[in-house]
Amino acid sequence: MKTIEIVGYQRANLGKKTSKELREKGQVPCVLYGGAEQVHFSVPTILFRNLLYTPDVHQVDLNIEGKHYKAIVQDAQFHPVNEMILHVDFLELHDDKPVRMEVPVRLTGTAVGAAKGGKLIPKLRRLSLRALPKDMPDYVDVDITALDLGKSVKVAEVKAENYTILNSPSNPIASIEIPRGLRGKTAEG
Repeated sequence: MKTIEIVGYQRANLGKKTSKELREKGQVPCVLYGGAEQVHFSVPTILFRNLLYTPDVHQVDLNIEGKHYKAIVQDAQFHPVNEMILHVDFLELHDDKPVRMEVPVRLTGTAVGAAKGGKLIPKLRRLSLRALPKDMPDYVDVDITALDLGKSVKVAEVKAENYTILNSPSNPIASIEIPRGLRGKTAEG
């Protein structure tokens, strides 16, 4: 998993008023959970661009006034109108403790059904996985070369390597839709 370093500053005062003042100064209030104690800190908004506005998953090296923590983003809250980041929760990682993450799906190959004129429809863009931090993949590869018209690849068909897939095994990841022009021809032929 890729790592991004984020530098934060310890927060002494907590509460709505202080959080609002931080946001006005271009800072995002944050909390780190999962360790011996919760750590409240703030981070410049610009540092979240490569972390939150990307489909990739990252491990975060949090540097809070010289003290380093390994973490992942657990939750990010955005303003409903202007999409400004309001608050970010981080979860501290421990090498011996499994963690749950949403990991992007990467479709590989060219589907047979797409070559026949079908349309590839991605159904799941992310899979929910549980694994130790060292075993967490950057993405899950799903081979779609065998997909024919009207067929789909399901979560149960993905081979899990050192991680557990938490999604329902019957959920489709991608399918090939039969176009209207081909529907009558496939039934006749």
